[in-house]
Amino acid sequence: MHFKMNYKINQVTDNTLVVGIDIAKRVHYACFVDERGRVIEKAFAVHQSKEGFQSMYEKIRLTMKETQKTEVVVGIEPTGHYWMNLAYFLDQYGIPLVMVNPMHVKRSKELDDNLPTKHDKKDALVIARLVKDGRFSYPRLLKDIDAELRIGSTLRSKLTEDLASIKNRIIRWLDRYFPEFT
Repeated sequence: MHFKMNYKINQVTDNTLVVGIDIAKRVHYACFVDERGRVIEKAFAVHQSKEGFQSMYEKIRLTMKETQKTEVVVGIEPTGHYWMNLAYFLDQYGIPLVMVNPMHVKRSKELDDNLPTKHDKKDALVIARLVKDGRFSYPRLLKDIDAELRIGSTLRSKLTEDLASIKNRIIRWLDRYFPEFT
């Protein structure tokens, strides 16, 4: 257990820019901190679009250059499926993505200001600091045949469920309106 935690903590060095992103449906909020959790860039909006992601990527590169950081790690609190587009975008550029536990975000936020209020800009900073402390896990991004198999399997399960529902409806209608049919 301690080995794993130490390994994660060691991922963030003096040369690492830590990016915390609070994921939302249309507009995410990102915040940059250093290895000690000091704010380098206050929370800013990142639109859920290729242009929004590209703009954030340029801001990451510029900040790395200005702060002389050679590494970057992006941490998110996974929210539904909204994080996946960002994950695949970052993967194209070889930027590591990690996930923090939503319960840890909630509790850490309360420690900072004793208020459990939801605030995207504040959450981005809390997420970045959790990443800096090694409190994250690694997502498994499915690609190629693995992604296709997952989609196919999910689709098959949904179709099977729908078929059972339709069969039950037909039986219910027959029992109600034509009980003599069966």
